[in-house]
Amino acid sequence: MGKKGLLLIKLFKILNLPFKICDIIVPNQKSKLAGSRIAGSTQQYLDIAEIKDNVVVLRDGTLRAVILVSSINFALKSEDEQNAIISAYVGFLNNIDFPLQVVIQSRELNIDAYLDSIRKIEKEQTNELLKIQTADYVQYVGELISMSKIMKKSFYVVVPYNPLSDKQKGFVTRLSEVLKPAILIRMKEEKFQRRKADLMKRVDNVLNGLSSIGLGMAVLDTQSLIELYYNTYNPTTAKSQEMVDVGKLRID
Repeated sequence: MGKKGLLLIKLFKILNLPFKICDIIVPNQKSKLAGSRIAGSTQQYLDIAEIKDNVVVLRDGTLRAVILVSSINFALKSEDEQNAIISAYVGFLNNIDFPLQVVIQSRELNIDAYLDSIRKIEKEQTNELLKIQTADYVQYVGELISMSKIMKKSFYVVVPYNPLSDKQKGFVTRLSEVLKPAILIRMKEEKFQRRKADLMKRVDNVLNGLSSIGLGMAVLDTQSLIELYYNTYNPTTAKSQEMVDVGKLRID
């Protein structure tokens, strides 16, 4: 305990004060632990309040739908095809009266699952020559990916829905929306379904416009949205820790 600890015990006895041995042995450690304690969760700093029914609900009560869109090689098209695509795109832009956000996400290509499947085929291969060639192929592809840093691009169109313009809200209202915890702004189910229906009308409008250009599309469901944001905010962790299926989660 040391001389300082013994002196503190004598002082407590003289003053007739209650004390605990742990308060005297490690007072500095307790203060350090208390000082390093996290004040709040990461979710307080995100704009997302919750994700449900294939819709992203933001902290200010607005909604977002995310559409995964394929790409086309415009340079390989003929002149007539290029003109048709441009004309369809102009018509698409003229047909919408709400803002859209186009997001291009670049990620290093991860083919671990593919290589694992090839290794499984290698083990089951009975022909010795094919087995050697399969092993060489796995090694070659693995080295190629690690050396070249092949990137994968994904294209998303984010469709927003805001029932009230921010210009119509006062300063105090907007400030309270920012400071309000996410759990407190979960809207009532009836209001959510009404706003979701209006959002889906916009989504259908966007889908029709993009299909006229010749693009493939898919509206992200709840599981896909969670995985998208999880991979976006945790790019390193997502490589080694996969997301659990939402349907298998249990809320106690």
